[in-house]
Amino acid sequence: MQDPKAFQTFKEFYPFYLTEHSNKTCRRLHFAGSSLSLLCFAMLAATGKPQYLLYGLLCGYGFAWVGHFGFEKNKPASFKRPLYSLMGDWAMYKDIWLGKVKI
Repeated sequence: MQDPKAFQTFKEFYPFYLTEHSNKTCRRLHFAGSSLSLLCFAMLAATGKPQYLLYGLLCGYGFAWVGHFGFEKNKPASFKRPLYSLMGDWAMYKDIWLGKVKI
């Protein structure tokens, strides 16, 4: 297993990130959590109610962690590379929408 801290660039990290999301259910949970997070952040912008920030974070991380611990059977890379992992979440989200990553 490769150490996520070994990558020097996000371009090097992203293929590793995708291997850590090989389970279809894990990817689907990531997609659902990211979509709900976007909705929560839109509600934050529309209402100004700060609890929507908390809801957005809970949706994003909660769904992802269920996917990793329950289905992928690995630890999220966010524990070792939080910024690259966050970037990977949104890159994968975009790639799912573009049909480059299947769910």
